[in-house]
Amino acid sequence: MAKKKGNAREYVWLQCSETGDLNYRTSVNVKGGLPEKLKDGLSKYNPLLRRHTIHKIKRK
Repeated sequence: MAKKKGNAREYVWLQCSETGDLNYRTSVNVKGGLPEKLKDGLSKYNPLLRRHTIHKIKRK
């Protein structure tokens, strides 16, 4: 019988650093730790400001 694996992925929100809006929800692999790219923040589009801003991880 096959073993069940634990859930290695977790859903997180990406919060805009300028407006504080939670614009994006994505899943990340938490088994090996968060990648440096996600810790620093991602450049994503903010529809309220109509430009790209830095978004950081926010866990609910």
